[in-house]
Amino acid sequence: MLSNYFKIALRTLLRNTSYSLINISGLAIGIACSILILLWVYDELTFNQSFTKYDLIHQVKINTKTDNGIITGPSTPMPLKDRLLQQDNRIQRVAIAIGQSALLTVGDKKITKRGMDASEDYLQIFDFKMLEGDRTTALKDPHSIILTQSTATALFGNEDPIGRMVQVKIENNEELKVTGIIADLRSNASIKLDFILPFTYFEATSIWVQHARDNWSNNAFDIFVELLPGANKTEVEKSISNLIKQNTSDSRDAELILHPMSHWRLYNNFENGKESGGLIDYVRIFSGVAIFILVIACINFMNLATARSEHRAREVGIRKSVGSNRYQLIGQFIGESIIISALAFILSIVLVELVRPFYNELIGKNLTIDYLSPMIWMFGLALIIITGFLAGSYPAFYLSSFQPAKILKGKLQAGQSTNLPRKVLVTLQFSFSILLIIGTVVIYQQIEHLKNREIGYDKENLMLIWSTSDIEKNFRPLKQELLNAGAALSICKSNAPVTRIFASSPIEGWTGMQPGQHIEVNNIATEYDYTKTLGIKMLAGRDFSETFKSDTAAIILNKAAVNAMNLTDPIGDRLQMWGQSWNIIGVMDDVLMGSGSRNIDPMVMIMDPTWSNTITVRLAKTDDLSGSIKRVESIFKKYNPDYPFEYRFADEEFQQKFNGITMISTLTSTFAALAMFITGLGLFGMAAFTAEQRTKEIGIRKVMGASLSSLLFMLSKDFSKMVLLAFILSAPLAWWAANQFLVSYQVRIQVPWWVFPMAGMISLFITLMIVSTQAIKASMRNPVDSLRSE
Repeated sequence: MLSNYFKIALRTLLRNTSYSLINISGLAIGIACSILILLWVYDELTFNQSFTKYDLIHQVKINTKTDNGIITGPSTPMPLKDRLLQQDNRIQRVAIAIGQSALLTVGDKKITKRGMDASEDYLQIFDFKMLEGDRTTALKDPHSIILTQSTATALFGNEDPIGRMVQVKIENNEELKVTGIIADLRSNASIKLDFILPFTYFEATSIWVQHARDNWSNNAFDIFVELLPGANKTEVEKSISNLIKQNTSDSRDAELILHPMSHWRLYNNFENGKESGGLIDYVRIFSGVAIFILVIACINFMNLATARSEHRAREVGIRKSVGSNRYQLIGQFIGESIIISALAFILSIVLVELVRPFYNELIGKNLTIDYLSPMIWMFGLALIIITGFLAGSYPAFYLSSFQPAKILKGKLQAGQSTNLPRKVLVTLQFSFSILLIIGTVVIYQQIEHLKNREIGYDKENLMLIWSTSDIEKNFRPLKQELLNAGAALSICKSNAPVTRIFASSPIEGWTGMQPGQHIEVNNIATEYDYTKTLGIKMLAGRDFSETFKSDTAAIILNKAAVNAMNLTDPIGDRLQMWGQSWNIIGVMDDVLMGSGSRNIDPMVMIMDPTWSNTITVRLAKTDDLSGSIKRVESIFKKYNPDYPFEYRFADEEFQQKFNGITMISTLTSTFAALAMFITGLGLFGMAAFTAEQRTKEIGIRKVMGASLSSLLFMLSKDFSKMVLLAFILSAPLAWWAANQFLVSYQVRIQVPWWVFPMAGMISLFITLMIVSTQAIKASMRNPVDSLRSE
């Protein structure tokens, strides 16, 4: 019996080639899109799960209460590490770490890598795969270093690196012994590093770290805790929340929270001290898109199968008359749809492998399908069965319900009896498509709004270079030579690039401060020519100048800080910060340094040449940009010969703020277009079948003098009504979804009204284009042939 069903299924497919191609190709594209989306979703959902203590690891963060709400920061004070273990015995381990880059040298091989200075328990909490060495002792010696496998290969080739010496240059050159090799971290891990140094080494060689040992106000370190299995995170969080307030007398109202590793990737946004989503929102969106596309493809199958039901009506009648029961027929038709689903799945895998390299480049990942994994084949089988059942269930139940007597007497009018369900399904298809079109446009408009917002500085031809100890020692002659050689128009240095914020602190007092007021400000430390180099407008007062020797106790505010403190004429006023009184000498325009989607925070700028990690160079506008870069490089190499010359441009780094949402926008628009294509493919099949069903009617109308436009109107009016109904149903849902998406952005657009009629018009236009092709084809037939057709 099964072999008979299989033969019938193949004959049906071969007999109706065009409809079979539409069904299989539509399903294949839908399944391929769903697989690609689910690959990305799975990669995001499994972020950091390579660590076995994934559910026990938490990062300690600080919630600081300010007049502008609660600000959540990831960095904490150094003495907190030891107090945490004393405070709660449910905390099993605590590790402190801070990231930095270093020049690693072995012989004539020199590479700049990003690493981590970490305490011993870091390797116990994060169980990196140790290829060589002992994780319990690898960081005991202050003069040791752990390398990743790729870094070890770059320095030592195929030689055994354990026990070998690496020259590490951060501030000074140090010879450190390789005591461990760890496997390269997976791409879906939040931690990115090339080497690990003992925190004891960092502490011994950095004076500012030594000063931070007992400083509860210096939030510069990352602290991680491992809870005991079964420990209640909320209770532990409550027991440690007030440790900052108990150990500091400054005005900062701060509480500690625990951010679980399972939330680092997906729940990385905070609003008023609480998690407010993040990438999890996009995971949900794309999971929904995957379901939408698969459902649209399945609807195509349902519609075409039921539309052509009368062609199989006699088969059903004969089978029932010779003893087949309804359940056998249902099994046969669902089995046929599963066969189609299996063929579509095979084709979809081919499509996935063809587009996967381009897809990976688009999303910035290296996603693959492990065909040796039993889970993959189980997933594939489940997808085939579910898709086949979903696509074939309605046609199977409908076909199996035919009455043999009516069928064999030729009284069945299958096409008419299935009009309503088909219209419902087509309307549902268009609803999904319109929803995706509106979502795509709203996301694009939001991105453009963020990219084009006022940023407060000139980002063109602005070169950013990480500073080194050699550059800091020679900054003055380096700066003068760059200016004298015409390689730069202006140069400055600072504690952060203009595209980032690395430090913040509370304002302790100012003129007019009210009781209970708390203002947290971002900190920029610089020397001279900062506003000149970046092209920042001074709104009042002046920038730091060598003419004024008192500028070491001077401070410059941005407009947001002036507004937050409600100052009317701040020049000459004084404020208190870090236990010191500062003279306000200037007010600068707001500069977008942090998140591109948030409001600009209050900021203060001080003059501190020793607090520096970034050199900013303003290049002249020229047609020979590469020549300007080479001149800058030659001068930097003169004063910084040990390091490779590495730079970024501010405009490129600014664009990186929007990489995530830009990728989401591209994916959304791509899959929305594919969803519309699949809908159009099904619509093409339905229009062709409708024209075929009405062949005689069209012939009679032509004989009676009907024009092409009237025939087009006749065939398209039902489809147009479905598009209109789909628009009415989907527009309110799209408006709600768009507003839910935008609410996570402080700087956001209002949902544009025109996007709704535009989406409806696009859907209607595509519908009329597809239907018109079939109307023209039908109208071109000779009426004599049409009237002779049976």
